[in-house]
Amino acid sequence: MRGIVWFRRDLRLHDQPALTAACEACSEVMPLFVFDEPLLRSRVFGSACVNFMLGCLQELASALAGLGLTLRWRRGEPLDEVVQAAREWKADVVYWNRDYEPGAIQRDLAVQQQLAQLGVPVRTFKDHVVFEAEEVRGATGEPMQRYSAYRARWWAKWQATKPAPLAVPRSVPVVKAHSVPLPEPFPSAMELGYDLVTPWIEPGERNGQKRLQWFIKGPIHTYGNGRNQPGIDGSSQLSPHFRFGTLSARTAIHTALGALAKGGRVSRADVLIWIDELVWREFFQQVLSAFPRVVEGPFRDVAVPPVREPGPERDRLFQAWCDGKTGYPIVDAGMRQLNRTGWMHNRVRMIVASFLIKDLRIDWQSGERYFMRQLLDADVAANNGNWQWCAATGTDAMRGYRIFNPVLQSKKFDPDGAYIRAYVPELARVAAKWIHEPHMMSLDEQRRAGCRIGVDYPLPLVDHAQARREYLDLGKQQVSR
Repeated sequence: MRGIVWFRRDLRLHDQPALTAACEACSEVMPLFVFDEPLLRSRVFGSACVNFMLGCLQELASALAGLGLTLRWRRGEPLDEVVQAAREWKADVVYWNRDYEPGAIQRDLAVQQQLAQLGVPVRTFKDHVVFEAEEVRGATGEPMQRYSAYRARWWAKWQATKPAPLAVPRSVPVVKAHSVPLPEPFPSAMELGYDLVTPWIEPGERNGQKRLQWFIKGPIHTYGNGRNQPGIDGSSQLSPHFRFGTLSARTAIHTALGALAKGGRVSRADVLIWIDELVWREFFQQVLSAFPRVVEGPFRDVAVPPVREPGPERDRLFQAWCDGKTGYPIVDAGMRQLNRTGWMHNRVRMIVASFLIKDLRIDWQSGERYFMRQLLDADVAANNGNWQWCAATGTDAMRGYRIFNPVLQSKKFDPDGAYIRAYVPELARVAAKWIHEPHMMSLDEQRRAGCRIGVDYPLPLVDHAQARREYLDLGKQQVSR
């Protein structure tokens, strides 16, 4: 029996359910990846994301070759390409791991229906999450809408089942020689219509495993504090690997809990805080799966202050935010890190999102779309969930308005300005006293720092205290209507 394994968001060999099942059941296994032409043309994702994906594919192809398998690829509409591959290659069955984005669910259903007309069955598997939405439900079987309740049930499910990662298949059925043509080299980013950039975070399964081991041996044990300090290497930075499936959540959680089991210099509290971040990731996945409408609008229909009207002023403010030229150093450092590397520290993501929504009064959807185009870990569920959390329209949004003060956040989490100086070089010589509010420097201090405010670095776009008052007043007016 000849089986096709359609790789998508699972670019690895370890703990790969679809690949493992195919190797167990088939006499010939053919790995396949499809470059989704309509998605590439849509520009929903950016160059950082595409280049990282290509790096992951290169390593996957090499790893599969080590097992005697050839990763074949096609480019076009996934429905057409998968069905055509099954027809041309005379496949008896097609395997893939499930995706929970609304568009992906519709695509996979259409592929399955078309394959059924050819008499080719489909086998699908849970992979991108530890537990799917249907496995973690409320007391009456309803989808969970509060993280705290979801977390409690998630951990209860984990303790009851402890799903173990799968090993790399030992017995790998290879395709008979010359029965299917060998593929050409992968297209370059430029051939796919994107700029060629070198990902700041190294792609591929080996680098994901390497980063996980480094994190487990050190930073995870101070994660509770370290995760909030953008100026140090205190977070795992594994989100791109989870996004493209070069590392599975099961493997990561078992590795982290294994560190606790070994004893020694470990911090149980910090390890569990990090695992809870992965539970947050699954929570957003199940929200997207159970409530696909969130990709089109707010989860909750609540009274929030009206956004700024379209026009030149709104466009000017939004562009300044995108370019990292708001006059608030922590916001600008975050946006420039995003634009330069395709990644942004999580604490800073919350600060810049709050600034866009609350200080500039620009709709959260514009920020969500910009992040998707810039992030190399661009993930619909996580990105949408976090933006709606900041906008107070999401599942776990607090009542009232959570408004981050960018200056206080900067002083608290980047006290010496190390993060700011790394990404806003015009402030490199500014004294620590003024690094968070450089517009407060005197002319003499500006000359000594080699930074003229309003020339070398912008004045603040808005006054935060005034913007905060206006936002709250507008919110009160909405509630009173």
